[in-house]
Order: sequence, then C-alpha cells, then structure tokens
Amino acid sequence: MNKKKIEVKVFFNESCEICKKEIDIYKKMKNKLEWFDINNKEALLTNLNKDQLSRRLHVLNEGKLVKGAKAFLIVWSNIPKLNFLYKVFSLPIFYHFFAIFYEIIAFALYLKNKYR
Repeated sequence: MNKKKIEVKVFFNESCEICKKEIDIYKKMKNKLEWFDINNKEALLTNLNKDQLSRRLHVLNEGKLVKGAKAFLIVWSNIPKLNFLYKVFSLPIFYHFFAIFYEIIAFALYLKNKYR
C-alpha cells in the first residue's frame, strides 16, 4: 500500500482556547492535514518565532508558508465537509471582507493570549 505524503502542515496556538476549540473540530473531520501546536518544537519548521506564529494561523503548503485568511482557505479546501467555505470565501468579493474580518479577530485573539 502506497500512502501519499501529507503536503499541508497547519500551525496553530493550542494555548488559545478559541483557536483550540476550532482546530479540534477540524481535526475530527476527515482531512489531509498535519497539525502542529506552535508551543512545541515542531513549530521550528517555519523559521518563525512563537510570537510571529501566534499572530495568525499559518500553513506550510507544498513548501510555501501561507498565513492568515489565505491559510484558512487552504485548511478548508483540504476538509471535504468544509470545502463549501473555501468555494465561497475564495471568491474575490467575499475574500476581501473575510480577510479584513479575520485580521481584526486574529489581532484581538493575539492580544488576549499575549497579555493574559
């Protein structure tokens, strides 16, 4: 049996309660993703420090590091049950608003977790 190598690695902050809850839901769904808590040494795969990684969701996709809203699109495109989110939010008119909304929420979560 020939297993296909996982090409998408997701870096998330498990110490962020909201982030962890969302990622735990994704992990339970059928997906082709490999999950890494940024608080562990595996996060060194990105060449970014913990503070940089905790600012946004990061995905290593075929050797390229992608962050923020684009990273979420990659995650959703690799989870069959959530592929509809990828299709909707990758449309330019929706992506623009999604990216702005994501940055606001991500920054608020970053500050909440940094100063707790």
